[in-house]
This record gives sequence, C-alpha cells and structure tokens, in this order.
Amino acid sequence: MKKLFVLLFLLCAIFLCAQNSKAQELPLIPYPSNIQTGSGSFAINGNTKIVVADMSKFNNEATYLQSLLKSAIGKDVFIAKSGTKNVIEIKYNSQLEKAEAYTLEVTPDKITISASNGHGAFNALQTIRQLLPPTIETVGNNTLTSVSIPSLKIEDSPAFSWRGMHLDVSRHFFTLDYLKKHIDRLALYKFNKFHLHLTDDQGWRLEIKKYPKLTNEGAWRTFNNQDSACMKKAVENPNFKIDPRFIHEKDGKTVYGGFYTQEEMKDLIAYAQSKHIEIIPEIDVPGHMMAAINSYPYLIEGQKSEWGELFSTPVCPCKEEAYTFTKDVLQEVIDLFPSKYIHIGADEVDKKSWSNSELCKEFMKANGLEDVDKLQSHFVHEMQEFVESHGKKIIAWDEILEGGTNPNVTIMYWRGWVKDAPKKAVLGNSEVIMTPTNPLYFDYVNNNISVNNVYHMEVIPADVPADKAHLIQGAQANLWTEMIPTEQQAEFQMYPRMIALAERTWTNNTGRFDEFSQRLLKQYPRLDALGINYRLPDIEGFAQENVFIGSTDFMVNSPLPDMTIHYTLDGDIPTVDSPKLSQPISISQPTLLKMALFSSGGVRGEIYSLNFRPTTLSKAVIVENTNAGLRCDFFNKFYKNTKEIVGTPDETFVVPNIQAPKETNSFGLKFNGYINVPETGIYSFFFNCDDGGVLYIAGETVVDNDGQHSAIMKSGQVALEKGLQPFQLDFLEGGGGYTLKLQYSFNGGAVQEIPDSWFKH
Repeated sequence: MKKLFVLLFLLCAIFLCAQNSKAQELPLIPYPSNIQTGSGSFAINGNTKIVVADMSKFNNEATYLQSLLKSAIGKDVFIAKSGTKNVIEIKYNSQLEKAEAYTLEVTPDKITISASNGHGAFNALQTIRQLLPPTIETVGNNTLTSVSIPSLKIEDSPAFSWRGMHLDVSRHFFTLDYLKKHIDRLALYKFNKFHLHLTDDQGWRLEIKKYPKLTNEGAWRTFNNQDSACMKKAVENPNFKIDPRFIHEKDGKTVYGGFYTQEEMKDLIAYAQSKHIEIIPEIDVPGHMMAAINSYPYLIEGQKSEWGELFSTPVCPCKEEAYTFTKDVLQEVIDLFPSKYIHIGADEVDKKSWSNSELCKEFMKANGLEDVDKLQSHFVHEMQEFVESHGKKIIAWDEILEGGTNPNVTIMYWRGWVKDAPKKAVLGNSEVIMTPTNPLYFDYVNNNISVNNVYHMEVIPADVPADKAHLIQGAQANLWTEMIPTEQQAEFQMYPRMIALAERTWTNNTGRFDEFSQRLLKQYPRLDALGINYRLPDIEGFAQENVFIGSTDFMVNSPLPDMTIHYTLDGDIPTVDSPKLSQPISISQPTLLKMALFSSGGVRGEIYSLNFRPTTLSKAVIVENTNAGLRCDFFNKFYKNTKEIVGTPDETFVVPNIQAPKETNSFGLKFNGYINVPETGIYSFFFNCDDGGVLYIAGETVVDNDGQHSAIMKSGQVALEKGLQPFQLDFLEGGGGYTLKLQYSFNGGAVQEIPDSWFKH
C-alpha cells in the first residue's frame, strides 16, 4: 500500500511538472498569476458566437472581441445572449473584487471569461490576443479561417495598480494616430496609465481656449540645438531625421511644431477609455514654462524667459497674474480630462530669479515664507487646493518634497540619486509612483543590459517600512524626447524593455528572468506584425575599435536563427540588401565596417561601426618589486570629463581590481599600475561605465567612454606581449546611476572577468 502511495505521488508530481512546463511554453507577457493547462483546444471559426448576457457591463469588450476575432479568421462573429457550445462567454462575477482581475477558462467546447467589470474582461481579451497567431496584428495579411487556443485555466490580477508609460510630446511632436497605436500596444501588455507630458520650454501642445497664443505661438519653434544634434545623428541613422510633417513655414521662418485641439484630445481620451487606459495630463509649472512665458511675458518680472545655468526662468509666484493664468489653464485641463489625476510637474525650477527679486522678497515676508523652496511649495499648494476643489488629485515630481508637502500629493519619484525620497514620501503618508532614472528613463541608452535592469528593478525600495509599502502604487517608464524626433526612434527606445516593465509591474516577480527571456523572444514576431521598430537583440563577440598585425578575419553570428547580419565596407548604412555576413571577412588594411541585425520582418537593429587598424605588438616592461593591486587616487569633486581629474587627490587607496573604493554623489578616480597579461596576442577590453571613463594600456587609448552619460559599454583592442604592461583607467561619477565594470577577451574568445592577480603596482 505504501509503495502504491509513493507511485501515485510520483505520477502526480510528474503530471504537474509536465503541466507546468507546458504552461511556461505559452508566450504570455505579463505572465498570469495562476495558470493550468489542459488537453485539447478550442477552435474559433465562422460558427463561433460571443455570448454576453449583460451588454450594459461588457458592451465595449464584446465589440472589441468581435473585431479581434474578425482579424483572426476574416469573418464576423455574432454576439448573442445565450449559448453553450462553440461560444466565447463574457460573464459577470461579483466575487472578483480587484478591479482588473479576471478568470479565463478554455475547454474544447467553450471559452469562459469572468470579471466584475469591463477592465477585468478586457485584460482577459489581451491574454486571448497573445494566444492568437501574430498575423492577426497586420490588417489584410491574415488568410486563416480557423484558429485554436489551448485548453487552460487562468486566475489573474495585477500586483500593482499603477503600470504606466510616459511620453513627452513637447520636445518633439507625435500625431494622434501614433498616440492611438501606442495606446493599443499599452493595452496589449496590460498597462493602465498613459502619462502625457503636454507642455515644456520647447513647445506647448494642448489648445487652451482662453489663451490662444499658447498654441498659435508657443507650439512652434525655430530649430534648436537638440534638433541640430538629431540632424547630425540622422547622417548615420535615419531614425533621427526630423519628421517633415511637423516642419512648416510660418511668418517667413521655417518652424517645427504642432498641437492637439481640445476636440482631438477628446477623441484620444475616448479611444484610451475603450482600451481601459487612463491618460494623465501634465502641465509643468512653475518651471519648464518658456513656451508659455514667451507668449505671455507678464508671467515673469522680466521681458522673456531665459536659460540659466541649468533651467529656464520659471513663472513668478509673487505675481497674481501667474496664479490666475495657471488656474485658468488647469480649469480647462480638468474639464477636458476625466483622469483622477492632474500632473503639475514642479520639477527642475531655477529659483535664482526669485532669490534676486525684490517683489518676491516682499511676498515671502508677507506670507511667512523663509526661503525660495517654501515659495515654490506655496505656489504648488495653491494649485493643489484648486485642483482638489474640482475633485481631482495632483501628482508632482519628487522635488516637491524639498519645500514640504502633504499626504494628498502623489509623488512621482524620478531622481535615482536621491535614494531616501520614496521613504521620505511614504513616511509623510504620500502615495508614490516609481520612475527612477535608472532603469526607467527610456530615453537613456537602450542596450544589452536594459531589459535585465528593468525586469529586476526595485518597485518597493528596501528601506520602505512594511506598513507603508501599500503607498507604493507601482511604476512607469518615462520617454523624454529631446533626442527622439521620430516614431521609429521612440519605439527603438521603448521596446523590448517596455515589455519587461509590463511583466515586472504585473507579476512583482524577479525570479524567472531566463524563462521570461524565452517568452520575450516569442513576442518578436508579434512586434514585427505590428510594425514596431523594436531594438533587436545584440550582436556579440566583437570590439568597436579593433587592431591587427598583418591581417585578420572578422566573423560574428546572429543571436537568433531567423535574423541575419548585413554589412558595408564603404561607410554606408547597412540595409537588408547589403551583403550578408555568412562567412569570415579578411581585413588587411584600415577598414570601417558597419553592420546591423535584421529581423525576418525587415526591422533593423543597432548599427555597429567597427574600426580596424594595423598595429604592432606592445613590448612588456620589466618592473622589480611589484605589489598586488592598483593604486587608486580618489577626488571628491564633480567633473564633466576625465581630463578635468587633475591635481592632488583627496585620498589614495590600493584596490585589488577595478572598483570604487569610496562612493559619494560625484567623484573622480584614477587607477594606475600594471596589467600582467599571461599570453601574447590581441586583447579586447569591454568598459561599461556610468558616467564616463577612459582606459589606457601601454601608453595608448584603448577605450574612450568619457563624458557624462548613463551606463554605456564601449570596447577596444590592443596587441600585447606577455608580461607587465603599463595600465591606467580614469573614471568619473557625476551623481545618479553608478556603474563601473571592465572585462576582457583574448584573441576573440569569450568575454571574462579580469583576475585580481593580473593587477600590480
């Protein structure tokens, strides 16, 4: 009997493991909370019906499902009030208390969706959408007459209530059609918030009827330095070409811009509501208001807004006109947007003009305000009271904490270097939305570590007390568009890390990255069908700056079997018609090789520029009485580039490897000594840093990764004789995300960590 019990137990375990393995094969992102697979499948064909007993609750979802199925099989599927076989039923379930929760059961006879409201049912439909063939996403490209969904049972609900994406339409403009496409893709991955940044120094994008000059004048600008930088990049990458649809002749000048009328915005809001996406408008005050101030100069004391050391002149919070103007604008925004929230910015305010103002000094004295931080809070709190009097809540960036706030303000945390801001906010009983620069500023470089970083981000910071954790609402990624002038580049920056954020905020599980990565690969055909210009996987196994003695052969392989690498040797940008890299290329003279990965759908990945130059072998040096490790000079100061790191260090350490012996908000490091290489040959070095750094070996620059920037990996090669070689690495940290990592490979082999034993001083 005991043996029989053990046998049954083992059989059950094997069955459950098999079921779980089968479930993990389903290409669903975000992954459901609970999923079980069964045998067989449900076939959707021309005889399938949609059954909804209560259309008053699920009319939107029924009609959406109808259009989804038509795209799948090319036929209309009828909606009925009853039916038992070959039906997809959407029904009300009051027991599902969470607003976005749903259950989905698929048997060979029937699909049953249960939810307590339309949002939950709509989430179930997105799960079904991902189980349908990717071809359904391309209008007119589907020739199927029947599709099948595997038998399964899902119980699902999100871990966080705020799962959002932000888009800045002020720096560069985007059409309503594109915003609708973006909303549809947000819905596909079960996002529920769309933060729309509508105003900034570079452009005012929303019609305000009481102040027509905001869009007649403020929506247009002559080309600025950011446009010029994009134009320069466009020589290499057409994604950076300024969109010609937004270039016009106005008053004899070539200007860039655009705006949304209130009627257009109503249409966008209605579309988003049908997808259960809440649009949160942002009107950024009192800073970032140059476009408004130049149209209405009375908002400040001077004649025009100017750029200070970092930011533009803000509106003057000591003039009654500024309060009247801001409330008038907010009134029209409140009337237009049904969102519970109005985002009022309150970030990056250059308060110098206030500090030097006699009017402000008098105003502060009369109102008992001790400093300009309190003056900003005074202005913000008055806007808060105004917004709340209309039944709304305000969101503000985390700088608002500096001048004091109250629990009714929702804090959007972005300054990743201000580590204690989320804790400070929740201790004050404020709700917090996590949007830290690292890794959720999607305008930062999208590279081979971005998806991993997003997937493993800390939504609830470790120092937040357990009894305050509920105040962390969730997370969103921000896309600032100073250097993003096209839809194509916006998509390149967002995908696929946006998909990782969807998983992170829905599941609150960081322990399944390898399995998630496999599901992500299965999403690429759907992204192709949707026409999304996503960032393809990286090509690996090469350096950007290459050297050779006599000649060399170059060859790398595609990371996925259905993707191909194409290259050029004449400086042109690779296209799908360029030569395919299918065998080694022999190089014996200075060469610029450009290559890119292409998906089967024609999407081009990162453009890699590789320089090859002839070199000679660097002879080893003879040094007696060396010690282990490197000497590291520490400079406790802010630097813009490593060339500025000069003079006497504040401290000197000996370190076993490349690492920061001490961290502050901003500092510089100089590592000096020798690297003892064990074999003669070509060494590649891979230098990943945030902010900047430069690597020198044997007296020559091997990797130049200098300047203020987010985490970027650059690589270079040097030919070294076995033995000691002079070694120097300079690094600076400007404040914010801290990264410092150096790896190597030998003669084109695997990338490895540098052993401590190699470093001497």
